[in-house]
Amino acid sequence: MSDLPKSYRRFKDEHKSVWQAFDQLGASAAEMGPLDAKVRELIKLGMSAAVKSESAVQSHTHRALEVGASAEEIEHAIILGITTIGFPTMMAALTWAKDAIQTHNK
Repeated sequence: MSDLPKSYRRFKDEHKSVWQAFDQLGASAAEMGPLDAKVRELIKLGMSAAVKSESAVQSHTHRALEVGASAEEIEHAIILGITTIGFPTMMAALTWAKDAIQTHNK
């Protein structure tokens, strides 16, 4: 993702070797299995919702859109968590994702 949050960009600049190792770990995990990019991003979106990370939900929403997920698929991925992560957590994540979708479409 080209538009990382300011704190991530700062970390990347200040700790280049750690960032490179982190980035490589993510790339290796992504490429080692049969899941395509869209499915991977929707899964990561669900995980982000579960840990209540607003910035991760927004990041993976943008990433999912970039690899071809529709707004409806993104919302469905979050709503599926209603019985696992609870209604309030799901609603918060859905709100964050909708905000990211709106920002992405501008």
